[in-house]
Amino acid sequence: MLSGENSKSHGKFKAAAVLVLIVAIMMAFTACGGSSSSSSSDSSSKKISASGSSALQPLAKQAATDYMKENSGVSITVSGGGSGTGLKQVSEGSVDIGNSDVEAAEKLDKDAASELVDHKVALVTVAPVVNSKLGVDNLTTEQLIGIFTGEITNWKEVGGPDLKIMLVTRPESSGTRALFKEYAMDGKEEASKSALETDDSGTLMETVEKNKGAIGYVALSYLTDTKDAVAVSIDGVEPTLENTYNGSYNVWGYEHMYTKGDGNKTAQAFIKYLAGKDYVKNVEDMGYGAISKLTDKAAKNHDK
Repeated sequence: MLSGENSKSHGKFKAAAVLVLIVAIMMAFTACGGSSSSSSSDSSSKKISASGSSALQPLAKQAATDYMKENSGVSITVSGGGSGTGLKQVSEGSVDIGNSDVEAAEKLDKDAASELVDHKVALVTVAPVVNSKLGVDNLTTEQLIGIFTGEITNWKEVGGPDLKIMLVTRPESSGTRALFKEYAMDGKEEASKSALETDDSGTLMETVEKNKGAIGYVALSYLTDTKDAVAVSIDGVEPTLENTYNGSYNVWGYEHMYTKGDGNKTAQAFIKYLAGKDYVKNVEDMGYGAISKLTDKAAKNHDK
């Protein structure tokens, strides 16, 4: 039998051993928790968001769907709102990618724009669009400017039926509007106050499809699946990818995906995927242009 003193010492030893064991268990649990937290962090880094250009939205959405099918665990959400909105949100850090039809410096102040990295992913060709029953398929630049500035108010003035023109325009935050203003309108401002205004290209198309006298402008991507609306040629030149590539049609721009700094790894990988040579056919099938197919003539004409 143990003496009283030895018994006390043995009891203290057991208590100390139990304490050490408890501490070891707590440390192991903490380590597991840290591992779990790290895993959660890794998982959240695979969740990215993009917003902005309604012209780029269909391509960005489809590419996101395709990318997620090939990369399990990745989650990508894409919303519209206009180029100005996308640039503002990526600058503020509320989205990972800001989609835009124009350069950041056109919508943000110098300091905010300088923090963003530009990734050019495709070309967007912008076309005037009318109801397919209207019977107008070509307008001169002068006629187009007259219509969108509100000086021409009836289709009979440009060879169409005796029907009031319904303008469907876009807000100032729209990159598509900026492109159209510069390359189709010779810098003239739209008659916004006498027009319906939307930066949702789907809504614009629906309005044109349902109203014979309506006219608006959209990216070619919105004309791939409609029979109720048609693109209008400008000065006899049809708005097609081929005419964009060869430089005969000049109402186009680059589609940009902006990140704040270089962006996280998932955003970088997704942008590389969309802009990569293996995805070019999908890009063109949806009505967008491949930057690699742009001729020097087209680039020079556009940058004048």
